[in-house]
Amino acid sequence: MSVDLQDRPEGFRRVSALLVEHRHPHAPLFLEVAARTAQEAADALGVSVGQIAKSVVFKRKLDAAAVLVVASGDKRVDERKVAALVGAVGRADADFVKASTGFTIGGVAPVGHSTRPVVLIDRELFRFDEVWAAAGHPNGVFMLSPEQLVQLTAAPVHDVVQA
Repeated sequence: MSVDLQDRPEGFRRVSALLVEHRHPHAPLFLEVAARTAQEAADALGVSVGQIAKSVVFKRKLDAAAVLVVASGDKRVDERKVAALVGAVGRADADFVKASTGFTIGGVAPVGHSTRPVVLIDRELFRFDEVWAAAGHPNGVFMLSPEQLVQLTAAPVHDVVQA
């Protein structure tokens, strides 16, 4: 039974359209189960948790800009390293994440935001040939290489996780 894309949530449709526009070779998948955490996504996909390109959103203190860090699911983002690159940051609550990215926590994609955030990609993702990122909804994911992630986001790669 095929499901029409129009029957999917708006964030998932937005990311799907952007991937088509950029001729990304892998269409997003809409999982039967929510994958709000890196571990849930890894379990649902049958991959290692490190292959999950998790999205962590911070709020920059200077101007309240959203700062999106895309990191391996098996690593913890180091807030001090992020701040050294973009200025002081603080935690972002669910309302801020939704208002600034257009996505709910657990479904924040690395692309397709309602307002473009400052984006940083952690270099640890490059340990893998294939990674999986959220596709605009907690049930949505898509596959890509770390190089494709850089191309799609035009974001710099840094060391932004704890040792």
